[in-house]
Amino acid sequence: MKRGKRYRSAAESVDRMKEYSVEDAVELLKSMSLAKFDETIEVAVNLGVDPRHADQNIRVTTSLPHGSGKESKVLVLAAGAELKEAEEAGADHAGNDEFLAKLESGWDEVDVIVATPEMMPKLGKLGKILGPKGLMPNPKSGTVTKEIGKAVKEIKAGRIELRVDKNGIVHAPIGKKSFEEGQLIENLKSILSTILHAKPPTVKGTYMKKVTVSSTVGPGIRVDRAFSL
Repeated sequence: MKRGKRYRSAAESVDRMKEYSVEDAVELLKSMSLAKFDETIEVAVNLGVDPRHADQNIRVTTSLPHGSGKESKVLVLAAGAELKEAEEAGADHAGNDEFLAKLESGWDEVDVIVATPEMMPKLGKLGKILGPKGLMPNPKSGTVTKEIGKAVKEIKAGRIELRVDKNGIVHAPIGKKSFEEGQLIENLKSILSTILHAKPPTVKGTYMKKVTVSSTVGPGIRVDRAFSL
């Protein structure tokens, strides 16, 4: 792939063999001017886990101290008083059967779906549709709950899901390029701490194999795995 002059210039400032401290990695990211839009800053954590084993298929949540910089659109599937609770908490959509029909038809203009336990038998039939899109509610991610208002507020405030993919990698946003360095550092440390504490007891050898941060169009910067929390 042919890279632009800005990318090549930024890549030259990164030592690919070095693991930077969290603070130095964020400072270096902030110093790069690569795009005219507000880039998203992301982290990729390569873990020494086998997602094929249920006990190593990591799926947890964390609340970013300064949010992700993205407004998550939340759909709540519930009934009765819980619908009012959802609306008061700031849900973008709230309902039941009418939204189940929309989801079945392919509608997916939401980022997170929160559901009450009572709705799960109906939602289960949509697993093949919602699963690949990462929209299927799950108790482990706090999206199947009776505490609808609390869940919606936390998601709107910056709670994100950390989920390992089939290759053993967790991808997550830590904020926007426009964030202050301190905000990005605190968000990154929150994510790394959560992943560290989610280490399955059955994992042998190196757990965190590689940590890399990057902007939307920028080069990857390796982060020291012995980071200080």
